[in-house]
Amino acid sequence: MTRISTRTIPFRESEMLRQNGVHPVLARLYAARGLTDVKELSSELAAMIPPSGLLHIDAAAVFLADAIAARKRMVIVADYDCDGATACAVALRGLRAMGAEIDFIVPNRFEYGYGLTPEIVALTAREKQPDIIITVDNGIASIDGVAEANRRGIEVVVTDHHLPAETLPAARVIVNPNQPQCGFPSKHIAGVGVMFYVLLALRAELRKRGVFDAQTQPKLDNLLDLVALGTVADVVKLDANNRILVAQGLKRMRAGRMHAGVAALFRVAGREVRSANPFDLGFAVGPRLNAAGRLEDMSLGIECLITDDEGRAWELAQQLNDINLARREIEADMQGTAMVQLESFDPAERSTICVFDDTWHQGVIGIVASRLKEKFYRPTITFAPGADGWIKGSGRSIPGFHLRDALDLVYKKAPSLIDKFGGHAMAAGLTLRAEAFDAFAEAFEEVGRSWLSKQQLERVIETDGPLEDAYYTTSFIELMAGQVWGQGFAPPVFCDDFRVVSQRILKERHLKLLLEKNGARYDAIWFGHTDALGERARVAFRLDANEYNGVTKVQLLVEHAEAA
Repeated sequence: MTRISTRTIPFRESEMLRQNGVHPVLARLYAARGLTDVKELSSELAAMIPPSGLLHIDAAAVFLADAIAARKRMVIVADYDCDGATACAVALRGLRAMGAEIDFIVPNRFEYGYGLTPEIVALTAREKQPDIIITVDNGIASIDGVAEANRRGIEVVVTDHHLPAETLPAARVIVNPNQPQCGFPSKHIAGVGVMFYVLLALRAELRKRGVFDAQTQPKLDNLLDLVALGTVADVVKLDANNRILVAQGLKRMRAGRMHAGVAALFRVAGREVRSANPFDLGFAVGPRLNAAGRLEDMSLGIECLITDDEGRAWELAQQLNDINLARREIEADMQGTAMVQLESFDPAERSTICVFDDTWHQGVIGIVASRLKEKFYRPTITFAPGADGWIKGSGRSIPGFHLRDALDLVYKKAPSLIDKFGGHAMAAGLTLRAEAFDAFAEAFEEVGRSWLSKQQLERVIETDGPLEDAYYTTSFIELMAGQVWGQGFAPPVFCDDFRVVSQRILKERHLKLLLEKNGARYDAIWFGHTDALGERARVAFRLDANEYNGVTKVQLLVEHAEAA
């Protein structure tokens, strides 16, 4: 079931924003998203939360400054997704610019699993002989791996944003806004953002030591295209601080000041850099980087982000594009199998979904979980075979169901079921024995039943209500496109009643509509939907500028419609 709802607009806040010069519609949209102060709209770097708010960041800066001075060998251990790849590139570029001797290693997820495991530490020690390991976008759960590094006399700096377990690893320094006692106001910063902050603190420490002054210090703002990409692709909440990082990165991209690899990925995805937006990062550039970590190994992606040679970047971007095409084929196959398994799925009976197939590819289960969650609107975990009788699961959740906490509860009730797990509210991963799958699925369903009400299992399309006739214009669309929308700061969806003038099915897949309101007619399209509408419809839609034969017209992209 899907229903349309309208966000409440706090009138006072909306008025205050309007009186402070914000466009009347934007004032309404912002107020409905919890924004109260015009200061939160600043996308200038000066408005960023200062690094000092991150617990232990000064200790990390001093430790790294000493290590650089002593010419210690450092190795970054990265995670294998887009956040991990961008964080690794940011760390490499930033630390090298500050004089560090640094290299990276990215574990192959199929051999070594996730995080800084004892096996990775052994591999890193063998291949790179480091004095120091720096984790990016992982490490907060790597208790055994850090212990193994310590045993080998390698010091570890953990930079991460994932939620910690009850015990923290015995690392030399941990910088993570989600660790206990950290008062950093943006708990939603991505792994790449945490690493960027560590570099800011390190640069300040090196200035204090007289290594650089304000003129000679390395410029870190040129890393913001990478920070923006990792932040959007990791689907973290775009709070005020994350919106600044993303806005600044996009501004650099649009001005053509980005790294060769980012430019090449835009080009291979057929997206226009001049009008780069968060959607491009999340749905075009990000997936092409992620594909490497899903199917092969993320070093290709990282190499694409750290090369300054445009020819090499283009070559790597094409390879990443090919891997992404292969990923899509595997995904379509897996989705077909899952739909066969779920033929008899009754949404009235179940509040969660767990599926496993022994032919599935563990690098792609997360995307399949995401697609099934979208289709059935249930917390979903998909499993693929791992090594030696283990199976690996990747889960995606719906609002109101904290996935990591749910796994924690299953683990506490039946510790023998889950081997290891970790993640966030909306996405998590775990490992089980293959024979424990059915028992786990039942235990997980039990948590779902006790936590989720009937209402929470209804898909709600949140809208911003009607839009005044005067704003169905390309200039208003441009104004909206200039803002940073995304996770936790939802792009505007309007809702109104229209007369359906005509409708036809396009390419057997989409519904093409002509809608009328107050005498004005609008083209509209409902992608992936072919059921006809009645003659009056309540339509939830996004505004889109559609260019055809050199003429740009406003069209409505239908999110959902019901009889008016």
